[in-house]
Amino acid sequence: MNCKRRTFLRAMVALGAAGWLPAGAGVKSSAIHTRAIPGTGEPVPAIGMGTWITFDVHGERAMDVRVEILKAFFAGGGGMIDSSPMYGAAEEVVGRCLERLDGTPGLFSATKVWTPGRAFGEGQMRDSLALWGLPRLDLLQVHNLLDWETHLQTLRAWKLEQRVRYIGVTTSHGRRHDEMLRIMADEPLDFVQFTYNIDDRQAERRLLPLAAERGIAVIANRPFQGGNLFRRVAGRPLPGWAAEIACDNWAQVFLKFIISHPAVTCAIPATSQVAHMIENMDALRGPLPDQALRERMARDFAAL
Repeated sequence: MNCKRRTFLRAMVALGAAGWLPAGAGVKSSAIHTRAIPGTGEPVPAIGMGTWITFDVHGERAMDVRVEILKAFFAGGGGMIDSSPMYGAAEEVVGRCLERLDGTPGLFSATKVWTPGRAFGEGQMRDSLALWGLPRLDLLQVHNLLDWETHLQTLRAWKLEQRVRYIGVTTSHGRRHDEMLRIMADEPLDFVQFTYNIDDRQAERRLLPLAAERGIAVIANRPFQGGNLFRRVAGRPLPGWAAEIACDNWAQVFLKFIISHPAVTCAIPATSQVAHMIENMDALRGPLPDQALRERMARDFAAL
């Protein structure tokens, strides 16, 4: 058993002792759910935030709203903010908003490189550092596997130079799973990111088990399936079992399903509304579904 695998298993044992509350308790506490990054054991809040579309904005009014969203995020215990050069102005907006906050407790900065070629990639990474206004990034990922062989070499060099702490690769929308699996099996990665939610569970078959086996942290993107999950449940009351895991709304149901999978490190929902951010972050507290309830949740949702 390799060192990463042993570290991951120790983290899972600690999680079971300290943070995994049994379904049925139905009570929220002040403690938040964190997950250990397998390679280091560093804890990270199990719910972060994405910035696709929602932070690609312009104008002072829009900026003011984003500052309030970030305030709610950090007040709720959030840490990981995920962005990308692909997301238009999002990195610049995040950086400008961070400057306006009194503090950013627990900030875990995660962005990506999304361009072909070593020189363009290095330039884009330097731009990201400047836009975020940080001396180094916590996580740099190759976005949608674009020229990943080239960029992973640069990311490893940046990690050695302590310009970034963790490196990884991403995909989304259920695409390119076979290639992702090959990379995960062959390359030393700290993080992977792919789509996982109650409606799209492809990752349960091979990606999540391999991440656990290899000791790789997992970021779950598209946790609400681009809003489609809410459209599926529009007008429907919460099931009775939602009270068992202290869920007040469907967003918390969807998020708790994701972060209750033992191989998932962090889910990254995106929102443009403060009220929705508060709802999302409240899923960090209270009981999580056990395996039996997870299976029931999936069955009930599939039957809608």
